[in-house]
Amino acid sequence: MFDSKISIVLRDDLENWQKMNVVAFLTSGIVGQNPEILGAEYEDAAGNRFNPLAVQPMIVLSGDGTTLSKIHQRALTRNLRTSVYIEEMFSTGHDAANRAVFKEYGPEDAKIVGLAIRADKKAVDKVTKGAKMHS
Repeated sequence: MFDSKISIVLRDDLENWQKMNVVAFLTSGIVGQNPEILGAEYEDAAGNRFNPLAVQPMIVLSGDGTTLSKIHQRALTRNLRTSVYIEEMFSTGHDAANRAVFKEYGPEDAKIVGLAIRADKKAVDKVTKGAKMHS
């Protein structure tokens, strides 16, 4: 049904609150970069209106830190745009601080706790190889 695939990969040692936080941030990055994935707003039987949701499913995977680093490197090698969340961002309190701490690290030393990607299905599958379904 879709030519593309959206995968979110989380580091497997995160606390539950961290997982939820990272998924929310990463999803916002995917939607921000691809606004066409938002559908129409929802309306219930009483006429109440609700925000639109993504029209495309998203898969959530997990892996250890090494797996996430490999996935990150593969995405960079293939020039695939991703949303990335690093461990140090948990200690910041706002967007500007997140961007400032993110800029301190490169691909070789970033402690990635989550990343999200939307690309061709085959490319996403190749890039996320080694990650497992999140449970």
